Amino acid sequence: MTLPALEADAAARPPRIGLLDTARGVALIAMATYHFSWDMEFMGYLPAGAAETGWLKIYARAIATTFIFIVGISLVLSSTPEIRWRSFWKRFGMIAAAAALISVATRIAMPNEWIYFGILHCIAVLTLIGVVFVRLPLAFTLVMTVALLAAWITDNFGTPGLLRSSFFDPRYLAWIGLAEMPERSNDYVPLFPWATPFFVGLSLASIALRTGFAHRLAAIGTGSSWPARLGRHSLAFYLIHQPVLIAIAYGLSLVVPPAKPDPVETYLKQCNAACVMQQGEALCRSFCECTLQKLQSQALLTPLQAGTIDVQNDDRVQTIAAQCSAEAE
Repeated sequence: MTLPALEADAAARPPRIGLLDTARGVALIAMATYHFSWDMEFMGYLPAGAAETGWLKIYARAIATTFIFIVGISLVLSSTPEIRWRSFWKRFGMIAAAAALISVATRIAMPNEWIYFGILHCIAVLTLIGVVFVRLPLAFTLVMTVALLAAWITDNFGTPGLLRSSFFDPRYLAWIGLAEMPERSNDYVPLFPWATPFFVGLSLASIALRTGFAHRLAAIGTGSSWPARLGRHSLAFYLIHQPVLIAIAYGLSLVVPPAKPDPVETYLKQCNAACVMQQGEALCRSFCECTLQKLQSQALLTPLQAGTIDVQNDDRVQTIAAQCSAEAE
C-alpha cells in the first residue's frame, strides 16, 4: 500500500474512544473484586456457594455482559474502514492461546470443574462469528440481534426448557448453550445467551459509526486515565490477576486460618448453587436434600467433599442424582 493510501486509510479509521477503554478498565477491576470473592470462598472465608448466588451472581453476570458487549463494539471499530487481517489474527491467536492455557491449567488443578468453555473461549468463537457479520450489510446483524434477544426473553420468561435439550449436555455440545444440565465448570460462558450482548455491541457500534456518534464519544476524552490505560491491556491483566489474588488468599489462610465449615451446610449450598443455574429454587432444594440423605446413608458425603470421587463417572453418585431428580419432579 502506498503512503497516500496508508494516510487515507488512517484518516478513515474511527477515533480511539477513551471512554470505551475506561469502561473496559473499570470492568477489569470489577472482575478482579468478584474473583477475589471466589478465592475467599475457595479458601473457606465465605460460605460455600456465596460467589454463585445472590447479588454476587448478578454482579458476575453484569461484568461478563459488559466485557462481551465491549468486545462486539471493539470488533466493529477495529474493522473499520476494512478488516486489518494481520492484527485480527494476531489478536485472535492470543485469545485462543490464553483460553487453551486456562483449560489445560484448570484440567490439572481442578479436574472435576475445569474450564472447558469460559469467557475467553466464548470471546474467541464470537470473534470468528462477528468478523463475518461486520462484512455483511447492517441489516443482517440487526436481524441476528433481535433474534437473540427474542430467544433470551423466551428462555427466561417464556416456556421453561423450550430452547434446551439434554442432547446438548455433554461438554462437546454444551458450549453452544442449549444444554439442560451442562457439566460443572468454574467458568461456563456458552454462546447462548452470551452472544446476545456481543451482537448488541456489534449493532450499536455500527449505528454509532454511521451516525457520527462514535466521534462525539471520542471527543469526551478520558483516554489518559489509569482505568483507560489498564483497559488497553485487558488480556494481560486477565491472565495475571487471578494467580496473584489466589496467592494473596492462600497467604492469608496461612496467617489467619478460616473456621472449618459444616459439611452438610457446605454441600447444600454448593448443590443449590449449581442446580439453580438450570432449575427453580424449590425443585433444587428438594433435589439437594434428597441427594444429601442418600450420600450420607451410603457414606459417600465425606469422600465426595474430599474430591476422591469422580462425580461425572461414579455410578453410585449418578444413580443417586437420577433417583432424586425423578423424586423432585
